[in-house]
Amino acid sequence: MCHGDQVAARAIVVQHKTQRPVQFEITPAARDAVQAWINLAGLKSEDFLFPSRLHDSPHLGTRQYARILGNWVDELGLDRADYGTHSMRRTKATLIYRRTKNLRAVQLLLGHSKLESTVRYLGIEVDDALEISEQTEI
Repeated sequence: MCHGDQVAARAIVVQHKTQRPVQFEITPAARDAVQAWINLAGLKSEDFLFPSRLHDSPHLGTRQYARILGNWVDELGLDRADYGTHSMRRTKATLIYRRTKNLRAVQLLLGHSKLESTVRYLGIEVDDALEISEQTEI
């Protein structure tokens, strides 16, 4: 993920798996932390926000990220089996769905091209999903 001169309230990343752009919100606290990191590291707009320490890669890889997250989970005294990079993504999507019942919004946030993929991802019943989808205007 590259960054600009100022951290915006919304960011776009390109999903590795699908190569599709996905937009997401950045909380004020996260925005401040990222801005502080940019200033501390002296990063320029063309630099990767999280550069790799490995010479073969210009940016932080998924394994490095998973290892960092695992260390954070350990430091908090939590079980690594309950907190992984993917489970955190799924948890956020599930919470949004439960609060809003808006499958289309969750589909867009996850970057899924098919609503059926979102239904499977959330683990909800197809009949319930279709009923909610029919009630949701786009």
